[in-house]
Amino acid sequence: MDISYLGHSSFKIKGRTVTLITDPFDSENVGIKFPKTEADIVTISHEHKDHNSLEKVDGVKNVIRGVGEYEIAGVSIVGISSFHDDKEGTLRGKNIIYAIEMDDLRVVHMGDLGHELSDKIADSMGDIDILMIPVGGFYTIGPKEAAEIVKKLEPSFTIPMHFQDTGLNSAIYKDLAKVDDFLEDVGYEVEKTTKLSIKKELINEDISKVVILERK
Repeated sequence: MDISYLGHSSFKIKGRTVTLITDPFDSENVGIKFPKTEADIVTISHEHKDHNSLEKVDGVKNVIRGVGEYEIAGVSIVGISSFHDDKEGTLRGKNIIYAIEMDDLRVVHMGDLGHELSDKIADSMGDIDILMIPVGGFYTIGPKEAAEIVKKLEPSFTIPMHFQDTGLNSAIYKDLAKVDDFLEDVGYEVEKTTKLSIKKELINEDISKVVILERK
């Protein structure tokens, strides 16, 4: 499996036979260009412009945008209900967490999670190989809350997303924290790379690492 970062909360997950993209964004809203790309499957965590711009992705055969269990071309996807804020969605609405099984690996994309993680939600995710988690605060959980969730879930790899980044629309995203704040709070080994290439047999379950993916 190869994982590339397209920016904000969007990733390209390329498996042996299927390519999946999470939360494609509107370039005008976010401030950075969404790269030309294609995928078989797109997951959308919630219906905001910085997460649901499906038209940006070519060749899409299946779109997942809700709670439930899905089996598509050998990929298992479970959509788990959560909220975009800590007031049960009254401020920003609902959010879908996706647990994705591909190439014997479990990837969890947390969308714009805005609250502490309950034991019920944590248990529904199973054992996580790769966790994609928002860390910027203001619209989502912040660095400290994200670090607490990572330590609770104990994924092998954590990939931060939805943080302050070069080129973001300052009128909307100026209050997002930098990723360094999360790194300080979580205290794990950090690797910076342009692409995470991983196989199940290469994962050491005794080691937890944060991977900072450079934007494509």
